[in-house]
Amino acid sequence: MLSLGLLLIALLTLSCLSTGIFNQQNQVLAQSYVQTIKYRNLVIDLGDGVKTNAQLTYPDIGKGPFPGVLLISGSGANDKNETSGFIHRSGLKPPTPLWQIAQYLSERGFAVLRYDKRGIGANFTINQNVWENTTINDFIHDAEKALNVLLQQPEVDSKRISIIGHSEGTVIAPRVAIDNSTKVKNIVLMGVVASPRAITSYQRDLPLAYATQVLDKNHTGFISIKQIAKDPVLLGAIVPLSIQEKLRSNNTKAITTTTIAKYIPSTNGYVSIDRQLRPTLIKGFENDTASKWLDSKCNDIGGCPKWAKSYFNMIPNLSIIGNVSKSTGILLLNGENDSQTPVQQAFLLQQRLTEINHPDHTLITYPNLGHQFYPSSQWFTAHGPIEPYVLADLYTWLEAHSGLSHPYVGTPTSTLGTNANTSFSSER
Repeated sequence: MLSLGLLLIALLTLSCLSTGIFNQQNQVLAQSYVQTIKYRNLVIDLGDGVKTNAQLTYPDIGKGPFPGVLLISGSGANDKNETSGFIHRSGLKPPTPLWQIAQYLSERGFAVLRYDKRGIGANFTINQNVWENTTINDFIHDAEKALNVLLQQPEVDSKRISIIGHSEGTVIAPRVAIDNSTKVKNIVLMGVVASPRAITSYQRDLPLAYATQVLDKNHTGFISIKQIAKDPVLLGAIVPLSIQEKLRSNNTKAITTTTIAKYIPSTNGYVSIDRQLRPTLIKGFENDTASKWLDSKCNDIGGCPKWAKSYFNMIPNLSIIGNVSKSTGILLLNGENDSQTPVQQAFLLQQRLTEINHPDHTLITYPNLGHQFYPSSQWFTAHGPIEPYVLADLYTWLEAHSGLSHPYVGTPTSTLGTNANTSFSSER
């Protein structure tokens, strides 16, 4: 009888325990469906008959007004999410870093506006007439239009506005802040561009260093066409992205050696790094900046001639950053393995801010992270979601600079990413 009683007690205990676990599992599953943010789809009139789609996200609870954030994407045919790749019917969905930032910040008390680039729709659809005639000044103008739309939203506190720019957006955000010094309280530059021409030269030389140090293992000075066909670093530098995607959409699993031969000369299937690869990359760089290219037709998702010429000829951030109001907080974030906007660009801009005694600027760099703040090789950008500790650093800084917490005094806090390297300057 005693053994039977113990057995019944054990069964009852297990039953209660399993019920508790089941209820906990239900709670965990249910939590993912709890609404934490609200959305409002908008259309922004950019002028001259050009309109673009946008979306405001803001906290589900509270009437506001909430601190406002404007997101500005990087170069290329980006939608409002900065979707980093084509969406195919089958396969994993590509990362959407701007949507990730918007969701993270809105869940924590911010109203965030993001918008499609002019002429760009979902999945890199392009209005060719708009896209091929766009310049960097148009993008600056568009960002200012979006800023005014953000300010008009009833949920937004017009006195607490921050702008976050990624990559190309880092040359746009400071200019918008300069032109709207009474409206913009903070700017955040992620993947910093200090000088467009310097970055382009770096991106041109990177494949050469990669070919020499990684692919040419026997130090012969030659690499094969077959190596290039299988290698994302050199392939991306030689064959335009639009051609690669066109071939993939036609169910071509790999770029053939015949395709590559159209873009670079070879001898018996081999390419000389110094005599053939180097001139090809230099020619590509010169074409990107040549005036004669200005009249060509273009629907390339990477950018078109008018944009390229205007972008390369613009005054560098290093020269204009001093015009940002002293009352504007500046945060610089950069991956130390960023192969598109190398971390040295962030160092240069931080040095300049120190030189001009800007009273409130912070630099955070991340070992092993690339251009999308996702683990990457130093040679190319890996695509994936932004690391959580980067988002935590971003929020911590914005929270303090938007009046949601204690005043920011420029000292590291426990929420800064454990893998981050941080330098501060704050004299408020």
